[in-house]
Amino acid sequence: MKTAEIAQRFLDFFEKKNHTIVPSASLVTDDPALLFTVAGMVPFIPYLSGVVPPPYPRAADVQKCIRTNDIEEVGKTPRHGTFFQMLGNWSFGDYFKEDAIRYAWELLTAPESEGGLAFDPKDLWVTVYEEDDEAHELWRTVTPLPEERIQRLGKDTNYWSTGLPGPAGPCSEIFFDRGPDYGIDGGPATDDDRYVEIWNLVFMQYEITNVRSKYDFDIVGELPAKNIDTGMGLERIAFIKQGVDNMYETDQVRPVLDLAAKLAGKSYGAESHEDDVRLRIVADHVRSSLMLLADGVTPSNEGRGYILRRIMRRAIRSMRLLGVEGATFPELFAASRDAMKESYPEVEADYARLSAYAIAEEQTFLRTLAAGSAILDQSVAEAKQGGDTTLSGSEAFLLHDTYGFPIDLTLEIAEEAGLTVDRGAFDQLMQEQRTPRQGRCARAQGRHRRPERVPRVPCAR
Repeated sequence: MKTAEIAQRFLDFFEKKNHTIVPSASLVTDDPALLFTVAGMVPFIPYLSGVVPPPYPRAADVQKCIRTNDIEEVGKTPRHGTFFQMLGNWSFGDYFKEDAIRYAWELLTAPESEGGLAFDPKDLWVTVYEEDDEAHELWRTVTPLPEERIQRLGKDTNYWSTGLPGPAGPCSEIFFDRGPDYGIDGGPATDDDRYVEIWNLVFMQYEITNVRSKYDFDIVGELPAKNIDTGMGLERIAFIKQGVDNMYETDQVRPVLDLAAKLAGKSYGAESHEDDVRLRIVADHVRSSLMLLADGVTPSNEGRGYILRRIMRRAIRSMRLLGVEGATFPELFAASRDAMKESYPEVEADYARLSAYAIAEEQTFLRTLAAGSAILDQSVAEAKQGGDTTLSGSEAFLLHDTYGFPIDLTLEIAEEAGLTVDRGAFDQLMQEQRTPRQGRCARAQGRHRRPERVPRVPCAR
């Protein structure tokens, strides 16, 4: 079942349940506390919190999201991606826990001929917040799910909030059991990759304040109306329904992965684990970059543009580590466009502009890599030969200031070599760079560990 078909089945199901179908909001959110739309509920926060009257009592959507807090896990697990799509159904003071649970079970288990997703009930597990007796009882009575596959978990897994003041509430998560070939028995409580979370039903009941962490806050009281906020990971449903091992092998991502492997002369799944991870990084990051560009983000050194630049440069470096030193974005972005255009026609309509930014960024960064990589490689080799475990902050600053080598890339390369970077010293030099120039040049020039290899920092430019 293609990804686009899964999304359409979801929308059709909830439209028949009297939900208004809402188009995806932009990846660039209006919320001043966020750079991007990081979850399906972000566009609905004003309605969920009661600040703005909702224009409909119930809604459903397919929301584009970008999340980079787990960027280091991309390619390593079956489920982490920087761009993903959330299928959501929403109730604003209309139905609550019972109907949310009933709808979810019906859509997941109904036959494909009846518009469902045809999951076998024996493969499904559920978790509820440990104090939510009501949700636990509803799963027992509304569905045929046996009690041994309903697990109670704590606030760190089954209480949802944005990590900011506003709406929050207990949640109930639905998991798919991939079987004993993928891990240990015991259900989602094991936190094993064998159990894939596919749908989160959030029972938005409370308003929180004094947020000390995502799971440490004060509850002000109940919201003006009890709301339902659900999120089903489209990519996760797709890789299960398509019979592949992870989201990178689904129909909207795999074409880029296969093309990257072809350009690198690699065989995905047949060679090294490290190469497979790099190919998955490329596939994910090219798609994320395409979708960010389509929503008006352009590469820069600040804010959203910096996040885009970092994602694009990680893809470029991954291709370089796969043995490809020339440009690949003209081909890779075209492959991603073709894979995504059925769901997002704008990536084809505006492709000339999007590809121009991507190609220019790649050309610039390839020059940066050529200039900085040799110096960093030498620094890494000398540090290891000398028994050091840390690269100096001044070397990282030199790479950044003289060659445009981003600090996050220096950190990644050092980590791959088993080294750390003196980030404190780097940050100090960055801070001094932002202060008036008097005296700064002499300080910077005196801090490099191997001055004979370091060009002098010009004091006027």
